[in-house]
Amino acid sequence: MSRLWSRFGVRTAAVALLSVGVAGGFYLGEDRETQEQGIKSELASAVDAAEFEYQRERHAAHMAAVAEQRNAEYEAKLRAAAAAKAAAERARKAEAAAAARKKRAAEAAAAAKAAEEGATKPYTGPIPASCAEYSGNRRTGCALLLDSGFKIDQMPCLDKLWTKESGWNHKASNPSSGAYGIPQALPGSKMGTVADDWRTNPATQIKWGLGYIKGRYGTPCGAWAHSQDVGWY
Repeated sequence: MSRLWSRFGVRTAAVALLSVGVAGGFYLGEDRETQEQGIKSELASAVDAAEFEYQRERHAAHMAAVAEQRNAEYEAKLRAAAAAKAAAERARKAEAAAAARKKRAAEAAAAAKAAEEGATKPYTGPIPASCAEYSGNRRTGCALLLDSGFKIDQMPCLDKLWTKESGWNHKASNPSSGAYGIPQALPGSKMGTVADDWRTNPATQIKWGLGYIKGRYGTPCGAWAHSQDVGWY
């Protein structure tokens, strides 16, 4: 309302004053032409001042609106950035959790496989009565000794030989030479000619060892005598 008065009220008042002056023929002792020029000049100045104030206020309002809009846009960008950061963090945590689960699953599978591969396979064959005095891998060795065609009198020599070599431990390993298992095959992979489970199956190792003894020394006692002479067989 004040802006309308600033722009149009001054002009209306000036026109009214001009009309009064013209009707009376004089204004404060001046002629009509001078009065009209003075009123027009004052009117123009007043209108210019009102227009300037109007434009100033309008510019100020515009700048305030622009600043408010920019502030709103900035706040929106901040919220969007915060949301994106939070989403990225959630995704990172989810990815890390998935990777951890995958790693645990792989480790569990590897452990299960290692346990399966490392588990000792028990001997399920018959045990002759003459082997009853032995236990564990020695009992299996005795049974396979007889099954290979050797007499029971060879068992004491075999027992001494492999007690010296490995203590009848089917997982015995010599890190310096690479010998492995009950017969200390060198390398241990030689026993793979009998079966693939040579790392964990005592029977596989014993069968290979008895075959090696038969082919090289004839009997376990022959192998034991050689071991006593030179320290190995």
